[in-house]
Amino acid sequence: MQTPSRKVTSKPQTDNLLPGRPECYPLPHSKPHPLLFLYPSVRFPPSQCFVEILMEKFKAALVLGAIGDALGNRKGFWETATTDGKPVRECRGLWEKCTSGIRIQQELEAHGGLGAMKPEHWPLSERLMMMMNTSEALVTDYWCLEDLYRELVRLYVQSMMSLQGRVTELKPDNYLLAWHTPFNQRGSGNGAATRAVCIGMRYWQPERLESLVAVSIEAGRMTHNHPTGFLGSLCTALFSSLAIQGKPVVSWGRELLAVLPRAQEYCRRTIRHMAEYQETWFYFEAKWQIYLEERGIADGQSEPHISQRYDPEETDKMYKRWSSEGCAGHRGHDAPMIAYDSLLSAHADWDQLSKRAMFHGGDTGATGLIAASLFGLLYGYGSVPVHLCQDLPWREKLEDLGERLHRAAATEK
Repeated sequence: MQTPSRKVTSKPQTDNLLPGRPECYPLPHSKPHPLLFLYPSVRFPPSQCFVEILMEKFKAALVLGAIGDALGNRKGFWETATTDGKPVRECRGLWEKCTSGIRIQQELEAHGGLGAMKPEHWPLSERLMMMMNTSEALVTDYWCLEDLYRELVRLYVQSMMSLQGRVTELKPDNYLLAWHTPFNQRGSGNGAATRAVCIGMRYWQPERLESLVAVSIEAGRMTHNHPTGFLGSLCTALFSSLAIQGKPVVSWGRELLAVLPRAQEYCRRTIRHMAEYQETWFYFEAKWQIYLEERGIADGQSEPHISQRYDPEETDKMYKRWSSEGCAGHRGHDAPMIAYDSLLSAHADWDQLSKRAMFHGGDTGATGLIAASLFGLLYGYGSVPVHLCQDLPWREKLEDLGERLHRAAATEK
């Protein structure tokens, strides 16, 4: 005997549903989507709508990452009025070496703030190019991870050859050892961390953590073969996967510390001369333990100890304290750390995120890219000014990569 269908007597909650799509309203008798726990506010959504919501966040992650990188690089354009009243576009590159968050934000406000920035002519930075290359490799139809690594090497070398003066240890013509590079005492920078968001997007499911650990470490070692460098890659990739899984942001730090032993075990199995890495291995973990204790979130659930009032001068001092050499966000441990702290502080407020991650006195391009990408995975385009997204160069390319990453992540290998 068939059960009669029930009538919908009230308008369902649609906060996270697609605008202008009434056919996506959840029905009480619909079968729950198996990943419904990611978005508890969406009650029994039809599968197609759920997929589209998730895909939009994948697109937003890459687009906003490019915006965060550009804003952090201080390559913005403002429109300033001339004597005859006609707007003239003027490039301001004065912030690039500025180490004072107060001065940066004062100049930003003097030129009209975020709303006045024009992204049409923002340059393609090296870190964004490498993130796009990583995404390109991850969406290829590789048969095994070794094939993926060879494709990453090919694309990385291609990009480095186009950058004047860059030298690489990668060997694209060596089929067996293409991605093997020696330990590098100076490889602790943030470059590996800034391009790893897409790795977490590709392997975001909990059951694919082993692949996430392996790919993020190997991709990081290709250019930053130092524990502080390639563990930064693991950190960013893990945070992006946790964002997609819907884990509370406050728990991410504890989740990272729980994964580090697995990463160390992987390196012991795969790195021939592990003794070179042992001396510097625990620096990354120690820095994160100190940070989590300072914020009061070592348990992964307590309310973080963060002042509601934003003070750029105090923020600069705090970021420098977390850094290695006084340059905030310059290393693999503190670039994702500053991005993470900005998300904890700003929640879904893009303006607050920009101040904390993109307009401080450190390496704001790196922290801006990571923070903005994670913001996209959490909130989509959210409260981001529309013109920053609409006028961004390479937006179509980035959204296409986001869509392909989403499709690839849904396919088991």
